[in-house]
Amino acid sequence: MSNIEKIENFAKNLRITILDMALEAGASSSHFGGALSMVEIISTLFAYKMKHKKIISDEFNKRDRFILSKGHACLAYYAALHEIGLIPRDLLKTFEKNNSSLAGHPVKNKEIGIEFSNGSLGMGLSIGIGLAISAKKKQSNFKTYVILGDGECNEGSVWEAAMSAPKFKLNNLNVVIDRNNFQQTGSNNEIMDLGNLKNKWKNFGWEAEELDGHDIKKLVNYFDKNKNNSQPKVLIANTVKGKGFSFSENNNTWHHSVMTKNIYEKAIKEINRPNGN
Repeated sequence: MSNIEKIENFAKNLRITILDMALEAGASSSHFGGALSMVEIISTLFAYKMKHKKIISDEFNKRDRFILSKGHACLAYYAALHEIGLIPRDLLKTFEKNNSSLAGHPVKNKEIGIEFSNGSLGMGLSIGIGLAISAKKKQSNFKTYVILGDGECNEGSVWEAAMSAPKFKLNNLNVVIDRNNFQQTGSNNEIMDLGNLKNKWKNFGWEAEELDGHDIKKLVNYFDKNKNNSQPKVLIANTVKGKGFSFSENNNTWHHSVMTKNIYEKAIKEINRPNGN
């Protein structure tokens, strides 16, 4: 099996697990659309690019670090941790239930692979910068990966952090912006037009690229690049909110909504069609 096929299978499994967990959440609802938009991104990282180790491993401290700054999209994160064997299937069924380890935003729990708690938007990049600085000081060769939302880039703290990373020459820091063009209450253009994000980040001193965030081959090629410069890296990944299901694609109702049994069954049929995503 090729790396591309491996990642494609990983991504399909993530979408099925996201569906399962959304159904389990019941009336608690789930942040469905923003989890689906980053499935190929997180699949490429977890199934191919990142080094990840269980806490019991002697190699644990050599693992790459991952921060989901858009913490509400944790369905995809939990699903990925399940795929790599850190979250058991039975625990997935407790999503959004009382006393569960799997809340509606990630809560730090290294036993199941969750590196950092995250709920307030705009915080993840600053945490990532701290990790990258620490790696430099300790002469550790792990890399830090941060996924931001495009709506999250409305937060001033993102841009304070964006100024800091080039100053410290953090070429061990990789940021992906999931640009699905929506946030909780509407489109980005309606709420706060982000303009040309690639140029903005370049002007802040980052090595910036832009591509289709659902094209696995392009994502693999991007992450395989090893440019020997001192800049942090940011990828503007153009995505579709709710990607993979006809009822949710570009439908902002599914930012946070209740998954019913009827919709679930239709979605499972869609994902199992030949050449279905």
